[in-house]
Amino acid sequence: MSELSISWWRQLEEIIDRALDEDLCLGDATTEALIPPQLQGRASFLVKAEGVLAGMGVAAAVFRRLDPSLKVDAFMPDGARVKPGDVVGSVSGAVASILSVERTALNFLQRLSGIATQTALFVEAVAGTRARIVDTRKTAPGLRLLDKYAVRMGGGHNHRFNLGDGILIKDNHLAAMRRTGVGLGEAVRRARSRVRHSIKIQVEVTSPEQVLEAVEAGADAILLDNMSVDDMRRAVGLGGGRALLEASGGINLQTVRAAAETGVDLISAGSLTHSVKALDISLELEV
Repeated sequence: MSELSISWWRQLEEIIDRALDEDLCLGDATTEALIPPQLQGRASFLVKAEGVLAGMGVAAAVFRRLDPSLKVDAFMPDGARVKPGDVVGSVSGAVASILSVERTALNFLQRLSGIATQTALFVEAVAGTRARIVDTRKTAPGLRLLDKYAVRMGGGHNHRFNLGDGILIKDNHLAAMRRTGVGLGEAVRRARSRVRHSIKIQVEVTSPEQVLEAVEAGADAILLDNMSVDDMRRAVGLGGGRALLEASGGINLQTVRAAAETGVDLISAGSLTHSVKALDISLELEV
């Protein structure tokens, strides 16, 4: 997690505090009733499925947030390929602290590793093409910072972090503007005239013909929404090299290769983050 800025670390602490409060707002009745506070031990992070690791730094931060005396060691870096039986880290110190934080730490580690694993599958599927795999804003509420970090650990790239990162004129924006007599091209030109020069403008289109209108209006990027492979290929022929072309909408592991081979620059998939399967990782305690 060294790539994160100081401000991001502050956001991470806020995320962790909310997660810990969710689980420990009334204390840990089981641990407090059964585990002597002086008991010391060590627990290992054991991988039980193939995948890509992400979130060891987050898991370590969770343990240390509750009990700074806990010692957490990572044996493998985020982004590493893992397999069943791999021990990717350990935590040692007060057993009571380890047990109280175990689930929260694993929730982060399993989710982020699941996102990294899914992203890596998409990246592998388009290997040898020009297409980059990018995420969307379909992240878990409050966890966007971490979800998008995990995408990078899987070899993917980040789209907008928030609505202020750039302009994306989507179908509902265009529908609203059509009611005032403004079409796609004019919407792009109006956006260009009203934002600072460093802001990139992307517009969503549903047909290859709209690509030309968007390009001629000065769009920096064009989102090809739910287009067939043939229409994507036509869109690349019309607008390729004049604006970044992004394929989006219902793309999965079975269809992503065909989309990439049309020559698009980017392929976005909400499934990287919105319906990810957690990677199976457990914490095994040794007293």
